[in-house]
Amino acid sequence: MPEQSSAPSLPPSAARRAVLADVSPRTLYLLAKLRQDVFSIEQGATDPDLDGRELEEGTELLWLQEAGEPIAHLRLLREADGTVRIGRVVVREDRRRGGHGRRLMATALGRAREIAPDCEVHLDAQAHLEAWYASMGFERVGGVFLEAGIEHVAMVLRPTSA
Repeated sequence: MPEQSSAPSLPPSAARRAVLADVSPRTLYLLAKLRQDVFSIEQGATDPDLDGRELEEGTELLWLQEAGEPIAHLRLLREADGTVRIGRVVVREDRRRGGHGRRLMATALGRAREIAPDCEVHLDAQAHLEAWYASMGFERVGGVFLEAGIEHVAMVLRPTSA
């Protein structure tokens, strides 16, 4: 288990980005553990987290770390229709409410605009976070649905919203 930070005000390191093949085994393990700790253990997700999408060409992993350990993570996927999808957004429980998720999302949105400047960015938000994503320009585009036993809503950020 990651050691609790005794100085929560320390700024995280710069956002990091890599394709799976360029991630060190230690970092990959810690990213997977972070997702397991939050999605499987804390939230009780009913579907496996590892779905093979990290193996797809063009998928990028983004994360923030402190003291050599990831504190926030997401993946950026390229869809067949040219759109970009953000998924598996996670912040370590003891680092929430510090702006880390928003900072990582801003980095991901900047990268999405580099990849596909005129395309939509999609995500499936946990329903209780809809307003948080809306504050970044995302809009809901469907009803509530269950994914991994957790309520989600489909959201999109249109190019004119960026």
